[in-house]
Amino acid sequence: MVHRDELGAVGNEAFRVHGELRKRAAVAGAGADKAGAGTTARAAAELQGRNFSAGGELYTTLEVWTSQVKTVLQMFAHISNHLDYSKKSHANDEAEITAAFKRRDGSAVPVSELQKYAK
Repeated sequence: MVHRDELGAVGNEAFRVHGELRKRAAVAGAGADKAGAGTTARAAAELQGRNFSAGGELYTTLEVWTSQVKTVLQMFAHISNHLDYSKKSHANDEAEITAAFKRRDGSAVPVSELQKYAK
């Protein structure tokens, strides 16, 4: 059984990792010039402009890296969002269950009485 505290901790960690990864792994925009081209893209263009085949390979590497980082970011965002939803949903479920097991006067039904229903 997973508790809300555990869901919250995992969700917070996923959110933290998402933020760190977004800052540290975004090589496409690192060192961007006024046109928005990062240093890696500019290096690839320079290499291609001088007829080095490594320029095209560097572009390909940059595109693959960027795509993979976006995929991992989406996964962490999904985990964080899903766990936030699950935590709220479980809290609502508990409130409904608690409300359902009250006597007419509003007092809680004792566990001993609830156990009768489980037999």
